[in-house]
Amino acid sequence: IEATIAAIKLLEPREKSSYCKIATEYYCNRITLARRYQGLASSRSTMAENQQALHPQQEQELLRYIERLTKQGLPPSRPMIRRFASQIAKRELGIHWVGCFIQRYDVYLISRWATAIDRSRHQANSGLKYTFYFELLANTTLSLAIHTIWMRKASSLG
Repeated sequence: IEATIAAIKLLEPREKSSYCKIATEYYCNRITLARRYQGLASSRSTMAENQQALHPQQEQELLRYIERLTKQGLPPSRPMIRRFASQIAKRELGIHWVGCFIQRYDVYLISRWATAIDRSRHQANSGLKYTFYFELLANTTLSLAIHTIWMRKASSLG
């Protein structure tokens, strides 16, 4: 279509030619050619770029931020990435945006985090581990002979 539009632009204004004639010559749709030439429609790639929530440069910056967090041992979860991207886009992004983002950049993200990270966070937040921690704390305070000191309010001292 781009070559066809270029051919139309090369024609002098005096030359009469119809979209139908040029479309058949270049094997393209007459209506699509007319709409593209008049600026009423654009190519699919241009439309896709305009409909993206984030500009490709913004997505690259988000990727670098995710990598930085991952190197620090704090890989972000899906809701966190969605929140980061929503702040960049200055509007609320859809629930499935993160999934599409991961598919676009699977080389960068899948190996570093996915649902496995969310699962390990969930497992780390178990009641058994809390119980173990507080039992260990109680045993340590007993073995070190640390006694609880009760504080009274100054008003109750009389």
